[in-house]
Amino acid sequence: MDDLALDRQLCFKLYAASRQVIRAYKPMLDGLQLTYPQYLVMLVLWEWDEAAPPQPTVKALGERLLLDSGTLTPLLKRLQAAGLVERRRSAVDEREMHLCLSAQGRELRRRVPVLKQQLLCEHGVDTRQLEPLRAQLDALLQRLAEPLPG
Repeated sequence: MDDLALDRQLCFKLYAASRQVIRAYKPMLDGLQLTYPQYLVMLVLWEWDEAAPPQPTVKALGERLLLDSGTLTPLLKRLQAAGLVERRRSAVDEREMHLCLSAQGRELRRRVPVLKQQLLCEHGVDTRQLEPLRAQLDALLQRLAEPLPG
């Protein structure tokens, strides 16, 4: 088989799987009035609500999500306008924007597990079977983030 055949490309399989996952999540996210990127932001902020990093900044969020501030700023503004997120300038460094959940953002978290479980059930997904894939993807991401030798 040709090594350049589309179906042999891991990058295509990852891209196609990502698009399908996002498409499957759309009805749930529509019910929450979130886009998929906004949902990812909320997942991190819910993590931080449990155990905040020393500096819960836009920069730290970008590092966690592998996104730049130019992408995050409009997302955060929309989440703030929706009443889910609070953004505050750092008292120490005006260039830093600190993030936290609003009460409404915390409340939204309670709705997600039920909706997510329903979504997975509807698609016949056994989350235990996904663990090896998640571990492989974690390893791949880590390897790709490492600097090239030389």
